[in-house]
Amino acid sequence: MAEGGIKRTATNRSVSPPPIRRKVEATKKSSASFFTPASQKKPNPLTWRVIGSSVVIGKYTPEKQGPISQGKLQKVAAFDLDSTLIKTKSGNTFPRSSDDWKWLDASVPGRLKDLSSEGFQVVVFSNQKKIAIQKDIKKGQSESKSLVMFKDKLTTMLTQLGLPISVYAATTDAEYRKPRLGMWREFIDDYDLDVAGVDLEQSFFVGDAAGRPGDHSAADRGFASNAALPFKTPEEFFLDQAPDTELRIFDPKSYVEAEPAEPAANFTRKHLVELVVFCGSPGAGKSSYFWTNLEPLGYERVNQDILKTRPKCVKVAREHLQAKKSVVVDNTNAGPETRAVWTEIAKEFKIPVRCVHFLSSPELCKHNNAVRAANKELNPEARTSLPGIAFGDFKRRYSPPTLDEGFEDIISVEFSFKGDDEAKKLWGQWWV
Repeated sequence: MAEGGIKRTATNRSVSPPPIRRKVEATKKSSASFFTPASQKKPNPLTWRVIGSSVVIGKYTPEKQGPISQGKLQKVAAFDLDSTLIKTKSGNTFPRSSDDWKWLDASVPGRLKDLSSEGFQVVVFSNQKKIAIQKDIKKGQSESKSLVMFKDKLTTMLTQLGLPISVYAATTDAEYRKPRLGMWREFIDDYDLDVAGVDLEQSFFVGDAAGRPGDHSAADRGFASNAALPFKTPEEFFLDQAPDTELRIFDPKSYVEAEPAEPAANFTRKHLVELVVFCGSPGAGKSSYFWTNLEPLGYERVNQDILKTRPKCVKVAREHLQAKKSVVVDNTNAGPETRAVWTEIAKEFKIPVRCVHFLSSPELCKHNNAVRAANKELNPEARTSLPGIAFGDFKRRYSPPTLDEGFEDIISVEFSFKGDDEAKKLWGQWWV
């Protein structure tokens, strides 16, 4: 089975149109007369459905379709929407109205029609955080203004194309937003491709969030990687431009696929009673380092996520030190002012104080945070996802520790992935 849960099987079932297993909502009323018998009315080619408050799905099924290929794996041509297939007429980042759009390039409709005629299933995966799905009951509206505007725009776009095509738009649910695979899995299920199979070598994904200088993220490149799809930017696919080689992205696969580095020296206790102060960003691996290296040596852990306040951490640390037990302060301890609280306590108890400095990059820490929150098996302490402000706050306060602060030594720790094959598969995906 390939990544993304897709079987590479030799059989294929009818994939267009797929069976509709959920309640669907017609975009607009049929043009047929009210008195026309139901058996004679033409079905609306465009239907919509919503999954909770997570995803809006539009499906366009033309009345006439070409022959369906049999006995072959399905080829999938997948695209992002904004700045990939279309852009705004106004030049704004976000559209002003439902008609504030135009094709990214005049060649786009023709390329999509060619792909459909060549047997590709064309599908759009788009992050649309500004869409509000919840109904506005106070105003008596069945749908939010943002959702109505999105549907109107896509109705015009899909009608112009006239192709069998589906659009998946993720709102605020992180599990459905790219680079995560929630939308991809929903598409695979809708078209029974978990049974029929996808030709991953012939399929591809095109998107503008590629991690290039000036891109807002690398979410599209990560989505393609997670789904095991070849990736291209719109400039490469529609305009035949050469790939951009100036990528500045954090690629989790580079950590799990790299040759194992020389193992870091194990932490060693130097004194019968000592105080160890961690310094590092949220998500830098501090707690994992404690459980692996210091807990087996009998150190007591003080952690503000558990104890909630610094005064409580100080109180508990004092109690352990009074009992002649060594203590690890497993907090971020970003600046010298915070670390001074602990060096002063060490002076008070007349014991050595040491520092472990975690060097993980901000991108790596955000990745660890997302992986941890989304996977129970990699989250033994049931940590919740931290907001972006937590990383920004650490960066603002951060100053590297120095021996002048009173530390006996400072141990620098570089990140190194540890885990079995299943953990490697999860951690090696893109999550942010």
